[in-house]
Amino acid sequence: MQGSRRKIGILTGGGDCPGLNAAIRAIAKTAILNYNMEVIGVKDGFLGLIENRFMSVSYEDVSGILTLGGTILGASNKANPFRHPDFKGRFKDVSNAAIENYRAMGLGGLVCIGGDGTLNIAYKLYKKGVRLVGVPKTIDCDLKQTETTIGFDSALVTAAQAIDKLHTTAQSHHRVMVIEVMGRYAGWLALYSGLAGGGDIILLPEIPYNIKKVCEVVLKRNEKGRKFSIVVVSEGARPKNGKMVVKKIIKDSTDPVRLGGVGDKVARDIERITGLETRVTVLGHLQRGGEPTPFDRILATRLGTEACGLVAKRDFGKMVSLKGNCIITVGLKKAVGDIRRVNLKDPIIKTALSVGTSFGI
Repeated sequence: MQGSRRKIGILTGGGDCPGLNAAIRAIAKTAILNYNMEVIGVKDGFLGLIENRFMSVSYEDVSGILTLGGTILGASNKANPFRHPDFKGRFKDVSNAAIENYRAMGLGGLVCIGGDGTLNIAYKLYKKGVRLVGVPKTIDCDLKQTETTIGFDSALVTAAQAIDKLHTTAQSHHRVMVIEVMGRYAGWLALYSGLAGGGDIILLPEIPYNIKKVCEVVLKRNEKGRKFSIVVVSEGARPKNGKMVVKKIIKDSTDPVRLGGVGDKVARDIERITGLETRVTVLGHLQRGGEPTPFDRILATRLGTEACGLVAKRDFGKMVSLKGNCIITVGLKKAVGDIRRVNLKDPIIKTALSVGTSFGI
């Protein structure tokens, strides 16, 4: 009977990125085809749980969404059931109400797709009795217990292609080009895109830079006849003994700090010290947009099908993860908390140094 079918919920939290729809499709199709489950989509991340907003997801709804960017369910990087603002701007814990909405839907399990913030909230809800499974998604690729995350490869391709295009205009006009990419506390996107795009200097949150060292590299290149330089900067990069550049504070967000402007600062400093014409390009939300790469489509499909299987087996409180070429599961408690950061001993850093890349130190 229709009423006796188990229900599985899907939620996409935090910032959007390519590959979310591929994961939704994988979960829904696996649930319908393999387990005869009814699929329920939670709208706009945890805000849907708080405000009791859901939608039925059919097989037809997810057909054709594999290649689409964004998420058909919507997302929110502000909604936190444990710290939700009321109409007066005061924060309240509404997690009990969110859990009641979850239970009222009769869900047999909930799949939460998101990064560290989303999965931290998911773990707190799990401890309060919500049966759920996590799927790792973030263009920052900073979750400790997985080798990569949904969205990272797509953002990497976008950033690397942008660097490729800026190379030609930098060479033509003999300019220093500064490219600011996302990466608040972890610099994986800047590191990989800078290496892939042939960046001469890469500045990361984990390795505070010395602007004089940056300028020395630029001037040496200029003296040797290489009249342009490419500087890739993570938005969380900061000078030695300095602070990250904060653009604004969003008080009702789960993470109120909004970074932005370090690219402009680096460009101004380079031009002031070297006298060389310097331009800055901020990629911003371009890195979150567009269709997912084939790698992200496959990764999202593998993670999504495994997550659905965990719900079917009633194996909750886990996150699906990529290790080597295998999909494994790890406890949510182990998966969240401190993030994975770049360090000077990382093999990719060694590779970059071997081909002459500078990190401003």
